[in-house]
Amino acid sequence: MNIRGLRKYVLLACGWLSFGLGIVGMFLPILPTAPFILLAAACFMRSSESLHRWLVEHPTFGIHIKDYLDGRGLRRRSKVVALLTLWASVSVSVLLLVPLLAIDIAIVVIAAAVTVYILRLPTCDEFAPTR
Repeated sequence: MNIRGLRKYVLLACGWLSFGLGIVGMFLPILPTAPFILLAAACFMRSSESLHRWLVEHPTFGIHIKDYLDGRGLRRRSKVVALLTLWASVSVSVLLLVPLLAIDIAIVVIAAAVTVYILRLPTCDEFAPTR
């Protein structure tokens, strides 16, 4: 196998891993979904045209990927839902589930970093036409 073939398989593996982590992030809000789905799209774009097309045309993720790739960022509703879900789950984790202060602090720091990342992304108009 040559380097080009190996690169393709590494990118495919990274794409599927990122996609899987993005799916897990839908249920564990401390793990951010958007960056992993966007990374999966980037990996698929460089390794598999059909997987990239599938992800960009996906009914759940596609519109968000198109907006991001076009430089429009995230929709306001997506930002609000992401932040509310993130901080609700962080609050439950820190207050009820995790008894170690060091881990609680780490969870809050990660959540704060994710919040800054989401807030710094451009906010696009929900009704703007997409590609």
